[in-house]
Amino acid sequence: MPKFGLLKELLVNDGVVTTEQIYQPGAPPQSWIEQVHTTDYVQAYCTGTLDAKAQRRIGLPWSPNLVKRTCTAVGGTILTAKLALSHGLACNTAGGTHHAFPSYGAGFCIFNDLAIAARLLLAQNRVQRILIFDLDVHQGDGTAWIFRDEPRVFTFSMHCEVNFPRQKQLSDLDVPLVEGMGDEDYLSKAQTYLPMVLSQVNPDLVLYDAGADVHGRDRLGKLALTNTGLYERDRYVLDTCVAAGYPVACVIGGGYDKNMPDLVYRHSLLHRAAAEVYRQYRL
Repeated sequence: MPKFGLLKELLVNDGVVTTEQIYQPGAPPQSWIEQVHTTDYVQAYCTGTLDAKAQRRIGLPWSPNLVKRTCTAVGGTILTAKLALSHGLACNTAGGTHHAFPSYGAGFCIFNDLAIAARLLLAQNRVQRILIFDLDVHQGDGTAWIFRDEPRVFTFSMHCEVNFPRQKQLSDLDVPLVEGMGDEDYLSKAQTYLPMVLSQVNPDLVLYDAGADVHGRDRLGKLALTNTGLYERDRYVLDTCVAAGYPVACVIGGGYDKNMPDLVYRHSLLHRAAAEVYRQYRL
């Protein structure tokens, strides 16, 4: 939990963003979360009555603070998406909980913020077509399942083939990667697929999951990107989307390291890349 606040502090202290560029989200109404999740699951989690087996599947001990953080992160992704539609580019300092399914959470994911934001924007007629471009090291299985029969949402997941989850779901397009892949081969894959998918989908909004767990030192990753590779990946994705006129809303996705400063810096690379693209195009 500490990494989210530390990320904001690092971005401000390093001059990546100004305080005027920071927006504070609130928790969304429960009805917004229920655009994706069942009422029983939402109420059980928020009130602390979720059974022990379901909590073990999530992998995080329940607490009122975690409920607040979880709901605020969902609100942050919704706000990020709306800001991206207004400004062309926006980033959350949390989000990317793509393993959550409608009636249960898994893999440290409680509510699926990407799916909730997408469903809400569609319901509010703010967009007609969404691309979820997921570059977290783990497949976005919950998101893929939620939108399996939704033609307005295209799910793309490029992930380590031998990593969690053991049972993969079927995204609209999955790109499994071999264990140990480094910067050059990874970037080549991203550069091959992003223009193709953008051209095919022609989205009104791109939701970009910029997982930092593709880094070679990530405890749960199994790929081998460097900090340079992470930055170049994010800069390429954002530059490609913005240059082509596609608004892009970013979430930080996964990242796991006992060295907190190193981990927070890796997550900051998304925002550093975004700041450069934002200035370049004067959004």
